[in-house]
Amino acid sequence: MTDFIRFFIPLYFIIFFAVSFVGISYKVAKQIGKNPNVLPKDDSAYGLVGFYFKIVLSGLFIYTMLLLFFPENVFNVFKITILENNFVQYPGFALMIFALIWVITAQLQMKNSWRIGIDNTTKTELVTHGLFKFSRNPIFLGMTISLVGFFLVVPTVIALTFLLMGSVLMQIQIRLEEEYLIKEHGQIYLAYKNRVKRMLSLY
Repeated sequence: MTDFIRFFIPLYFIIFFAVSFVGISYKVAKQIGKNPNVLPKDDSAYGLVGFYFKIVLSGLFIYTMLLLFFPENVFNVFKITILENNFVQYPGFALMIFALIWVITAQLQMKNSWRIGIDNTTKTELVTHGLFKFSRNPIFLGMTISLVGFFLVVPTVIALTFLLMGSVLMQIQIRLEEEYLIKEHGQIYLAYKNRVKRMLSLY
């Protein structure tokens, strides 16, 4: 199992970011004529959130590469032994694969409204169809599920830290985006907000 995990984890995250960030961003950029990555690089609170996002993603990439090249050493660092069994790891694999499909589907449903960050220069369509009928933030939900699956597959304190830090940053980003969407779409967004939960609505 360890040999499979050491190759699966880095390959998974490479595919995840290559498709859901680079690929989708390139597709949208060609259609709208500008970079959809609009995270600020200033010294504001919002800019700080974007900076920490980059730190977490860089740390996650480094950790997965260490898993690939030094599996015996890295797997045993801060391991949560009680969770290291097939009954936990197999659902973890399933969650990761499901999350990848879920995120890409949500991004495709956003079409030209897809952005990384808040676009203050262009009014984008409020997407409420498809997966957005069940979650106001299906992409962040999928990313969270992916990190949960990663923790189940690699049950270490380090993987848990990525899950917790990623979740906190995503929740902050979600609230920043909600403030913008209320200003941008007004009552239309407020009605949508009352109808669909922030992460998941089960009818």
